[in-house]
Amino acid sequence: MSRGICPRVNSYGCFLILTAVIFAATVNDVDAYSCHEVRTAFQLRQVGPLHRVPETPGTDVDLLVCKHQGPSCCTRKTEESYQFAVKRETLHDIHSYSYELEHLLAGHSDAFHDMFQYLLSFSQGHLSSLMEGTYSSLSRHALPHVNHLFSSLSLYLRGANISVEASVHKFFNNLFPLVYTRLINPGIEGNIMIGSNMGDCLRMIRQDVNAFGPHPAIMAQELAEALGAGQQLGLALEQGLEVMNATEHVSLSKECVKSLMKMVYCSHCRGLTLIKPCVGYCLNVMRGCLASVSELDQPWRKYTSLVEQLTHAMAGHHSMELALLGVRDYVNEALLYAQLHGPLITATVDKVCGLSTGKPASVQPTSPEVTTSKVASFSPLPSVAPSKPLPEQWLGQFAHLRREFLMYLQRYKSFFAALPEMLCEGENVVDDATCWSGDDVVESYSGRVVGNGLHAQRQNPEVRVRIPNPTLADVKERLENFNQETQQRFPKLGQMEVWDELGSGEMAEGSSTDCDDEDGCQASGDGQSQTSNTQSPGGGKPIARQPGGDSQHESPSKPPLVKVIGGSASTSRAQPWNVALLSAALFLLWTAF
Repeated sequence: MSRGICPRVNSYGCFLILTAVIFAATVNDVDAYSCHEVRTAFQLRQVGPLHRVPETPGTDVDLLVCKHQGPSCCTRKTEESYQFAVKRETLHDIHSYSYELEHLLAGHSDAFHDMFQYLLSFSQGHLSSLMEGTYSSLSRHALPHVNHLFSSLSLYLRGANISVEASVHKFFNNLFPLVYTRLINPGIEGNIMIGSNMGDCLRMIRQDVNAFGPHPAIMAQELAEALGAGQQLGLALEQGLEVMNATEHVSLSKECVKSLMKMVYCSHCRGLTLIKPCVGYCLNVMRGCLASVSELDQPWRKYTSLVEQLTHAMAGHHSMELALLGVRDYVNEALLYAQLHGPLITATVDKVCGLSTGKPASVQPTSPEVTTSKVASFSPLPSVAPSKPLPEQWLGQFAHLRREFLMYLQRYKSFFAALPEMLCEGENVVDDATCWSGDDVVESYSGRVVGNGLHAQRQNPEVRVRIPNPTLADVKERLENFNQETQQRFPKLGQMEVWDELGSGEMAEGSSTDCDDEDGCQASGDGQSQTSNTQSPGGGKPIARQPGGDSQHESPSKPPLVKVIGGSASTSRAQPWNVALLSAALFLLWTAF
C-alpha cells in the first residue's frame, strides 16, 4: 500500500509525509476555533491593546451589545475598545468629508478680505496723492482724516458696527475747517484756530451751509450700497465656518455609538472580519446618528443661495471697485464746489459762527494737533501707489478661486442631507448578496430604510433618537436668523438677474442644471434661483456714476471770480488715467481666468 501511495520513497519517508498531512489538518482545525483573524484585524485597525482580544473564542460571555448564540472572540473589554474605535473613526470620516468645504469657505473668506484691503489701500493712496499734489495747503492736516475714513471703512468690511454714511460725513465735517481757512479764505488761518470753538462751529454747520454740495451725500450712499454686500458676504462666510466647525465637533450619543459598533464590529466577534454592512442598514444607522446634523439641510440650502447672490451683488458691474475708486473724484469735486461757492459759504459762516476777520471773544486758542491726534490714533492702511497695477498673478489666483468657490458651492448645497449617504459609500458597505445586518449574514437588508431628519427617525429600526442635539439646534437657529437678517437687509437680493460676466462655459459646468446627483446637487426646495445684482442690494436705485463721470451740481447765477485750486471740474475728470488703469486691472479680476 505504501508503494501505491509513495512509489518513489521508502516506507519511512511515506510515514513522515502522512504525519505532516495529519498535523496540517489538525492545525487548520484548531484555527477554525481560534481568534487569530480577529486579533489581526484588531491590531491593523489600531482598535486598542491586543490583549483585550482572547486567543480562543469564549462561551457564555456576558456581552452588552454583540450578543449572539455560540462562542465569541469578544469580551466586555473588547466591546469597550470597539466603542472608542468606532466613535473615533466615524468622527474622522465626518471631518474628512467636511474639510474641503471648510477649507473652501476659509480660503475664500481670506481672499475676499485681502481684496477689500487692497482696494481700500489703493483708494486711500489715490486720495492722499490728490491732497499732496493738488491741495498741498491741506495735506498735512487732512491726511490724518483720510486715514481715519479708510480705517473706518476697513473695520466696516470686517463686520464692525460702523455706519459708512456717518464715517463719510464725519470726514467732510473735519475737512471743512481746513478748506474754509486754506482754500476759501486762505488769509485768515492765523486768526481761526482749527481746534478752537470756531473750528467746532465750522464742523457742526458744514451740512447746514451745504459747503460741499451734493457730493458727500452721493459718496456716502454709493459707498454704503457697494460695501454693504461685501460686508454681508464676509459675515456670511464666517457664519458658514461656524456651522462647519460645530458639525466637525458634533458629539455622538451613546445610542448612536452602540449602533455603530453593532454595525461595524459585532461581526468580528464571530470571526467574520471581512463581511460588510448592508447599504440600507448603514443608512438607517448613519441617519439616526446624524439626525440633528440633517436638520441643517434646509437652512443651509437657503444660506448657500444667499451667499451666491451676495457674491454676484458684490462683483456684478464692479460696484465695489468703482465706488472705492470714485472716492478721489468725489472729494475733488466737493473741494471745487466749496471754492466756487466761497463767498456764499463765508457769508453764512459769518452769521452763524462769527466774523472770519477776527477771533471770536469766546475762543480759547488751542494747538491744532489736539484735533488731529485723535484721528491719527487710527492705524492707517498701508498705502499703495496709485499708478501701480494689481499683480497679474494675484488677479489670476483670485479669479480662479472665485470661480472655483461658486462652482463647488453648488455641489455642497445638499451637504448635510447627503452626509449619511457619503458615509455609507465605497468600501464601507456592500449592496449585493451576503452582507451584515447587525445580527447575522443575510442576502439583503429587510428593514425599512428611513429618511433624513429628526421626524423620520421615529420609524428607524436601528437607532433610537431621544432628543435633538442641543449644540446643533443652536447652530440651526443662528443660521436661520442670519438668513432672515440677510433677506431683511437686502430685500431685493433674490429678485436680481444673474450677472452675466462670470465667463462662458466654466460656471455653467458647476451650475445646478448641469450637476448630477453624485455631486450632491439636489433641488434646494427654497424656490429661489441664482441671482445677481443689477441694482443696489438695499433696494434703492444705484447711483449711475463712475470715476471720471460727470455729476451735476448747483451753480450761482453769477459765480464769483475766484481762483480754483485743482483746475476745472471738467479738466479733473478728463484725465483719470491711473483710475482707468486700476479699473481695467480689476475688471480682469472678475473676467479673466
